[in-house]
Order: sequence, then structure tokens, then C-alpha cells
Amino acid sequence: MDIRIRPFSFPEDYDAVYLLWAKAGNGIHLRISDEFDEIRKKVARDPDLFLIAKADDLIIGAVMGGFDGRRGMMYHLAVAPAYRRQGIAHLLVDALEEKLKEKGCIRYYLLVTKDNEEAINFYKSRGWEDMDDLFVFAKSLN
Repeated sequence: MDIRIRPFSFPEDYDAVYLLWAKAGNGIHLRISDEFDEIRKKVARDPDLFLIAKADDLIIGAVMGGFDGRRGMMYHLAVAPAYRRQGIAHLLVDALEEKLKEKGCIRYYLLVTKDNEEAINFYKSRGWEDMDDLFVFAKSLN
């Protein structure tokens, strides 16, 4: 299978990626920030940190990253169920990490729900550390 990693193209890729996220399982929680107009804002800020994996003409994976000039974040790493355990998530994360390094990012973070063992095991296998001494807080501004 020929897999290509490329930047997300807005708005052309939006529907396929949103559907990928929606079908990814309980690890991705879709919120208002994932809606069309919010993704437009994200892509305007750092389009090179939103990547997709394609096999033929099918989007089979995606990951979003962010960098604020100091720290980075990874959001919504997803691979279509039929394509999992084939190294696609590794390809996406490797590509995102290269892009973050190019921007000068030296550390980045991600959020994983405590019941998502598959994701936890994946990230630990890649050297991620559990920061169990922190609380995660959120506040909606709308």
C-alpha cells in the first residue's frame, strides 16, 4: 500500500477528516472547535501542522499540531480502523514532529482520556511520559 503524508487542504479535506474523527472511537471527542469555521482558523494559523495520510484517493489518517512559539501540542491523531497497526500513526507523528522541530519546538504535549489504553500504549511506546502530577483544566469562552 502506497501511503502519502501531506498537509491538510482546507476546505477540500474537511468533510473526510471530520468523518474520520467521528468514526475513530471514544478517543476523539468532537467539539465546537472541530467545526468548519474553527478549523478554518486553525489552518490559517499554522497549516503545515495539520497533516493527513492518504492511500490512493482515500484519507486514512490525520493529525493536528499547534505551536505557540514556546510549546507544541498534538491534537486528534486518528487512523481509520481498517488501517490501524500498519505504522500509519507513526508516520503521521514522525512528520508532525519534524514540522515542530523546524519551527524550533523543543517540547510538546497531548491529551489522552484515561480509559484510552490503546492510545496510552502507543504514546508510551514512542517515549511519551505520563505527567500524573498535573491537573488539566478547561474553560469555554463561548
